[in-house]
Amino acid sequence: MAVNQLQDVIQRWRTAEEFTTEDLKLFLNAGHTCIAEGDSTLLLNFIQDEANRHIVRSMGTGLLPELVKESLRKDRSPLHCQAILHHLAQICSEEDMLNGLLQQVDEADPSRIADTITVLMPLVQSVLLRMNTSKGPGLALALDSLQQQISKLPVPYTQKQEQEDVYGLCRSCTALLTFVQPFVQEVKNQDINSATNFTTSAALQKLYAIMLIQESLPKILFYHTLKEKDDIWLEKEPGHPDESRACVAYLLFVQCIAIEAFPAVFSPVYILQCNMKYVNLLLSRKDESWILKGLDLFVKCLERLTDSRLPVELLDLKTFHEVPQTLIRIMIDCPIQHLRGRSLVVFQLFIEKLNGRAKHAFFRRIVNTSHHAGVESTIIKNIKNQVELSRKFINRDGWFEGTNLLSLLRDTIILPQAHETDLLRGMDRIMESLNLLRYLLIQERRISTGIWTELRHIAESYTKLLRVCLGMSKSFYGTELKRLREEKKIKAKEFKDASGKRPLQKLIVEKEMLCNMSPEAQDKVLQCALVTYDLMESLVVRIEEIVVEA
Repeated sequence: MAVNQLQDVIQRWRTAEEFTTEDLKLFLNAGHTCIAEGDSTLLLNFIQDEANRHIVRSMGTGLLPELVKESLRKDRSPLHCQAILHHLAQICSEEDMLNGLLQQVDEADPSRIADTITVLMPLVQSVLLRMNTSKGPGLALALDSLQQQISKLPVPYTQKQEQEDVYGLCRSCTALLTFVQPFVQEVKNQDINSATNFTTSAALQKLYAIMLIQESLPKILFYHTLKEKDDIWLEKEPGHPDESRACVAYLLFVQCIAIEAFPAVFSPVYILQCNMKYVNLLLSRKDESWILKGLDLFVKCLERLTDSRLPVELLDLKTFHEVPQTLIRIMIDCPIQHLRGRSLVVFQLFIEKLNGRAKHAFFRRIVNTSHHAGVESTIIKNIKNQVELSRKFINRDGWFEGTNLLSLLRDTIILPQAHETDLLRGMDRIMESLNLLRYLLIQERRISTGIWTELRHIAESYTKLLRVCLGMSKSFYGTELKRLREEKKIKAKEFKDASGKRPLQKLIVEKEMLCNMSPEAQDKVLQCALVTYDLMESLVVRIEEIVVEA
């Protein structure tokens, strides 16, 4: 269309009360042409002309997709397009503008989510601040769109990743905080009684915000009043309030955000007790970032305690049973190595915070329920450490001496499946048990505490059964190794066919069947097994010598 013809159309638009579909199409074509040809200055002048205000207010939101796309380009200056967007946010219909902007957020390119949020959030904020009764629902829509997009961004796990912020999560969160500030301040200044002046939806949004801001942190985290009768609406809110509180607990106790507002009256034991639910919730998630937050929160709560402080009564609480079990599952099953290692460290820290009676009960529980030799070996090693401390008159409370110690040993120094115990799978537990027995016998012979007779009986029963298992296992593995080597010498070239006709007996070693291994791998496994049995036997012999010498 020629310039003079366009000027005539604009003059007609300025006096028109309503616009047709053809008018909208013509307006958008002219605007898109200006943007595509880099003539955004001309479009900005048209938008800012007060004589065109009615035209822009009625049809301006149609330019949003192209303006946003142009603002995100790296090869052109976005200043004019951004100025146009800010002007549209001030004069166009609030509802139309909000819907248009949120549509651009929802449709953001996955690689440009952070840039889109950074550009559009100030505009959404400006539009919402112009609203009155529909501000609450509009804010809810905006936050929902933001949450959906930000949740798609990868989480940085290290300080270096946070500084580089390749995917823009940190920038997006900063933009989000800036976006909500005026609304938080408005809610703080709002008289609760005036909520009746808003629509139902807006009032609920404001009441929810008022509750979160004005409620004390202990009440939010510890007293769970959100689930009581005064907060029926919140109980039905699909926002996973427990997960929200868990995140608040992490921010408060780990990141120390708003820690100055948290009362100092609560004891470290009470803080730990209340946070255990949140720790378990975080640890139970499969995401690495959630597990790390759970571990960090647990550590911060434990570090507030002095050693040997937690009483045995806490172990009867559901969360104090669940959290150690969840830690053990991470230690055993988690595919991420550093999480397994970190969980073991935190597990040990928890043990150190238990008092003597609680340690005694906890050790017995874990040995009987973990069904994992590595975990059981950790517990047996801790029993030895507690006995050492007791004998050095450090933290001596009697729970790792005399009859209390003997009762624990009877549940601990055993072969779980008797003569059918898989010695290789149970190697960690068996070696720690033998080391503990040897240590106790030597110490008891040196300084008697009156448990020698029972201790010797435990040692003799254990070593006698273990010798039977060792004899059977060594004989079997030795025979297999000898046969394997003989077959290798006789039929080296035909080994596969020979082993196919006469397969080895299936032996489970670290979840891999020997018959599925190469001959070289089988040879190494069988040799390692025999060396392990020799180590066990050497400890058995030493224990028997100590008993005889005494």
